[in-house]
Amino acid sequence: MLTPERQQVILDLVKKKGIVKLQELIDATSSSESTIRRDLIQLEEKNCLKRVHGGAASLQGKRKEPSMTEKSSKNIHEKRLISQHAASLVEDGDCIYLDAGSTTYEMIPYLEGKHITVVTNGLMHIEALFQANIHAYLLGGMMKNNTRALIGSAALDALLRYRFDICFLGVNGIHATFGYTTPDPEEAMLKKTALQLSKLSYVLADASKFSEVSFTKIEELNAASIITTNIEEHEIAQFTRKTDVKVVTA
Repeated sequence: MLTPERQQVILDLVKKKGIVKLQELIDATSSSESTIRRDLIQLEEKNCLKRVHGGAASLQGKRKEPSMTEKSSKNIHEKRLISQHAASLVEDGDCIYLDAGSTTYEMIPYLEGKHITVVTNGLMHIEALFQANIHAYLLGGMMKNNTRALIGSAALDALLRYRFDICFLGVNGIHATFGYTTPDPEEAMLKKTALQLSKLSYVLADASKFSEVSFTKIEELNAASIITTNIEEHEIAQFTRKTDVKVVTA
């Protein structure tokens, strides 16, 4: 089987199944493991798929955005490991920005007892902040239903009044070439502005966000450090050349 034919078989399988194991690709193409691994590297470089542990996965659509309910039910253990480490970076007296997102939401219980000030655009965060007895400000703006975020010009104007010691952001894509991305241009502007208003900035992301590219660019990789978990070894090097990456383990 010629290389273009073999790679098309790989792409068809990935498109059909979403995630395909390495052995399935070997069997489907009657090829060696080294050949398939080489094909996957080439296809990932062309942004046709992404390599995952033991196989390959399809890329999400540029404008596709999971709801907060969907996000909250995925990779819970990884998100809690990431959020616990992120919360450990916050010190008494800090003013922090917590972006709307499922991983930043998981930070809130770990912040309980710290004498801090939080600013957020996350509607889902409100009750958790009350429960943790954290001094907090909620931005105004348009309510975005599926992500439970406040966005738009009113949110941006409100955000510009503040300055932060640290901001913690969620993103939909982290790519070595295209940087941090998210589907919604208005959310991207809020995230970019929060980065600019903060002394220190962190992107919290589980391994599923790497090598993804969404519709709107937020910033280059070096605009924030990354806190993640279970990232593949072959991925670490391409990101650590451009920013700090903290891989959290249990």
